[in-house]
Amino acid sequence: MSKNVILTTGIYDMVKDHIRRKKVTQQEEDLLSLELKNAKQVLRRDLPDDIVTVNRRVKIKDHTENKEKEYMFVSTSKTNNKKGKLSILCDVGVATIGRQVGDVVDWPFKDGERKLEILNVETI
Repeated sequence: MSKNVILTTGIYDMVKDHIRRKKVTQQEEDLLSLELKNAKQVLRRDLPDDIVTVNRRVKIKDHTENKEKEYMFVSTSKTNNKKGKLSILCDVGVATIGRQVGDVVDWPFKDGERKLEILNVETI
């Protein structure tokens, strides 16, 4: 994790609450807390288009499994697995939130460490 994540204040608060409710592992909590401490908070209108956040379609390459996958991240109330709309607070969402195209993240998922690269981000 090199660069600071960029988040809107609403997303910042949502992730902080997710941690407070113990919805992540201790290792994830430690990483997220450090990221939040150094995060750049911006207004929604000032958030760059290539940042992973809600209402964005994100293409990610999992270098651990050598697979590319596309995700549509939405707010927790708009989740619809049949339509491929996942909560921004799902495991992959939490690992990549606030990151931008080109970032590579090593993340301790519950099933083991994985290396993810953000390939593309577009607004939905």
